[in-house]
Amino acid sequence: MTATLESDRRADLARVLAAVPTGLLIDGQQRGAADDAVVTVENPADGQPLLEIADAGEADALAAVRSAAAHQGSWATTAPRNRSGILARAAELLDRQQEDFALLITAEMGKPLAEARGEVAYAAEFFRWFSEQAGHISGSYGLSADGGTRILVSRRPVGPCLLITPWNFPLAMGARKIGPAIAAGCTMVFKPAPQTPLTSLALAQLLAEAGLPNGVLNVIASSRAELITGPMMRTGALRKLSFTGSTEVGRILLRVAADTVMRTSMELGGNAPFIVFEDADLDVAVEAAMVAKMRNMGQACTAANRMYVHAAVATEFTAELTRRMTGLVVGDGLQPETQVGPLIDAASQLKVRQFIDDALDRGASVAGIGSVPDGAGYFCAPTVLTDVQPGSVLSQAEIFGPVAAISTFTDESAVVAAANDTEWGLVGYLITENLDRALRVSEAMETGMVGINTGVVSNPSAPFGGVKQSGLGREGGAVGLEEYLELHYAAIPVR
Repeated sequence: MTATLESDRRADLARVLAAVPTGLLIDGQQRGAADDAVVTVENPADGQPLLEIADAGEADALAAVRSAAAHQGSWATTAPRNRSGILARAAELLDRQQEDFALLITAEMGKPLAEARGEVAYAAEFFRWFSEQAGHISGSYGLSADGGTRILVSRRPVGPCLLITPWNFPLAMGARKIGPAIAAGCTMVFKPAPQTPLTSLALAQLLAEAGLPNGVLNVIASSRAELITGPMMRTGALRKLSFTGSTEVGRILLRVAADTVMRTSMELGGNAPFIVFEDADLDVAVEAAMVAKMRNMGQACTAANRMYVHAAVATEFTAELTRRMTGLVVGDGLQPETQVGPLIDAASQLKVRQFIDDALDRGASVAGIGSVPDGAGYFCAPTVLTDVQPGSVLSQAEIFGPVAAISTFTDESAVVAAANDTEWGLVGYLITENLDRALRVSEAMETGMVGINTGVVSNPSAPFGGVKQSGLGREGGAVGLEEYLELHYAAIPVR
């Protein structure tokens, strides 16, 4: 039965791949790269090619910018109800095509099919949420303090946007940016990660089916980001940049954005602390840790990176977390029994192994390590380390892999100080049954988000984002739409 199910899934995947557009989407038309360049998309579970697609160069990127700029005026004046309807239909289409998109995500990114289905549902909810917001863009009207001027304030689209997404959530990250841009009335140039462009190309096709006019969304997959991003941003035609990725790249983009004073939204790196206090419900603690650590094989900016466990419960917590993590089945995400897929590529696999070796060299111990399948694929065994020292790379940088790094504490103020001792501030987690402590520690944490007795903070109706070097601005929630709007003020004398 299992072999038959996997065979059926692979047949379905072949059908889905055959329907994916492989060109650049510019002004509603599929086209090859101007220099005929192509890039091959691989399956990280076996290293085998999936599809060959057009690889955008500078000329293609500038053509996409011209298209977005040309359509901005007409798109901005589209009735909000029409924009809302497009988003609502897109959500419905994603719901109906959940399995096809899940297969595509699993094939090019690696996550197990069950997680990929969850990502499709999450992405659809962004479209649904922003469809509900599109008709509620409002302004204000009043008198100046001296009574001599009528003040009319409205909100209007910021203008053409450049959207750059990472590979770890190829559908959800696109939906989280495209949804509010459509709702606000902004045209877009969308550059997905070169490792996972197929989902984005399929999403653009779905949005066209939902009624999105030609030229509003332009998609340019490219492995040559350093050659195309700067020239696009320096045209002056793009008025906003929304980027999700590493802090290192974010800093570079911010410097380039300064040249034309572009509006920016930056969702950058994280180094999330996960604190388990002595009064924690350990069942809740372990379950939250599993979700916060193992979602997407640990390849998430919200992943629990540093686990601080009170000494009074450290032995019990570590034993149960180790049992759960090492018992997970690692393999190809298309296989029905798989719970943990591969990492995205060989470089990521090597980095995680180096992080583990560094921690062990500095005195950490292995509490447990799972198993990986033989053969090809960028797999990494779920690993639990204890006594991880503060100077370890594991405690200073994003792991982006299935490795739990545990250290112990006894003092609340000391653990809060340790949690805040990082240049990042995206999310933190704390597990406690004491409401006063939950509020006190939550307020003391230098993060944009806090999960209290949960390992999940992402929600389309809530503002997602960080402080310090984890980024600027927010995505999701009502404020997610504000990021794509500008205030416009008209002064009208009272006569």
